[in-house]
This record gives sequence, C-alpha cells and structure tokens, in this order.
Amino acid sequence: MDKNIKLIALDMDGTLLNNQHVVSDRNKEAILAARDQGVEVIISTGRHYQSSFEIARELDIHYLITVNGSEIWTLDGELIARQTLDSEIVMKLMELKEQHGTWTWLASVDEVFSNEAPEDILAYEWLKVGFDTDNDQTKEEIIQTITDWGNVEWSNSSPTNIEINAFGVNKAAAIKKVCERLNLSMEQVMAAGDSLNDIKMIEKAGLGVAMGNAQQIVKDKADYITDTNANDGVAKAIEKWVLRK
Repeated sequence: MDKNIKLIALDMDGTLLNNQHVVSDRNKEAILAARDQGVEVIISTGRHYQSSFEIARELDIHYLITVNGSEIWTLDGELIARQTLDSEIVMKLMELKEQHGTWTWLASVDEVFSNEAPEDILAYEWLKVGFDTDNDQTKEEIIQTITDWGNVEWSNSSPTNIEINAFGVNKAAAIKKVCERLNLSMEQVMAAGDSLNDIKMIEKAGLGVAMGNAQQIVKDKADYITDTNANDGVAKAIEKWVLRK
C-alpha cells in the first residue's frame, strides 16, 4: 500500500502507552519525526479529557478526541464538539447494574464516578457509562439488552468491559470532524488501536493499524498489524508507513 498519510490518530491505553502507562522514548521520537514531516498526530482515547491531557501536553499533541469520540478538544482547552448521553438512558443503565451486580463507572462532563452514581442523575451531563465483568454470560445479556434499545453505541476498551456512548458517537466520526477542520480526508489518516472502541476508526482510516496485543477481532479488521504496545508498536508503524524507514 502506498499511502499519503497526513494525520495519525492514536489510542492511548494498550497502544501509545506501554505497560507502565508511559510513552516510550522510541514512540516519542517517531511522533516528533512524523510531525517534522508535516504530519498531524492526535490522540483518540476512551479516557476523559482530565486523564489524557497530560500525555497530550507531554507530546505537544494539538487535538484530543476523548471518551470514545464524545468530545473533541484542542491542547489549549478549546472544546470543539461534544455529544452527551441522555440522562434517562443512564438511569436505565444503572438499573442494569443492579440487575446484574456488575462494577460500573460513569463519566460526566466534569467528573468520573466509580461504581456508584450520584443521587440526582438528571442533574448531570453524561458522556459514557462502563460495565466491567469477567462473566461472559452477563456481558452477553447486557450487550443484547442495550442492542435491543437501539439508541446507544457500545464498544470496549478491554475484553472484560462494555462502554456505552450516545448513538453515533465513535472515534471515526470524531476523527472525520478533525479532518474537516484541517482540510484532510479519512484516506490520509493512519489510525492505531487495540480494542473494540478502535474498530471504526481502523476501518474508516486510509490505513488501519492493530497493535500486536490487540483483540483478535480488531486485528481481523486492520490493514496492518504492528508490534505490541510494550515493544514500541506505534513507533514501528510510524517508521514503516510514514517515515519509510
């Protein structure tokens, strides 16, 4: 494949970050080298803005796609776009939590709640709800229920969790908005990730890259499989497809 890559979109956990949750020197060097060639590098993560900003600042990343595409930020804190999850849906998801006894987390615009919801759910603007369980039957039952609703997007950021966003929210849709802002096309994007919340951006990008540690379904959708996040897989993909080393 001869790709004219002008934008690199990187997931964070399991992708850009190694198993110590830091960016390796080789990954940093590859990102800087790509930028020196005029390639925009952005973060596209399931994390909240508050827990991804420091990594973006460390790398001088100009755009952050957060909470699986619910928000798009600039490094200087400008909110470009936001799509919230209806509070009534969050209440129904909390009923599912009680029914199945799973661990949950809830991301609002301002904060993240671990395994409990505030008393007045309707008073908050919500971005995402997550379930975590290693019980496959419970996962399947929750997935079937929310799929039947037909009004949310679901994915995961690890094999044991389910992440629920507003309908239409995904990383690919958010990357497209950034591309429009920069007068680029999705064909000029290289997107790299490891989990279900990365599949749509991997499918829609001109070059979709799965990490060596990615879930198998992600690898099946990718154009190219790089090394693992523990072995500088992001750098190796950039070196091959952008720097042409």
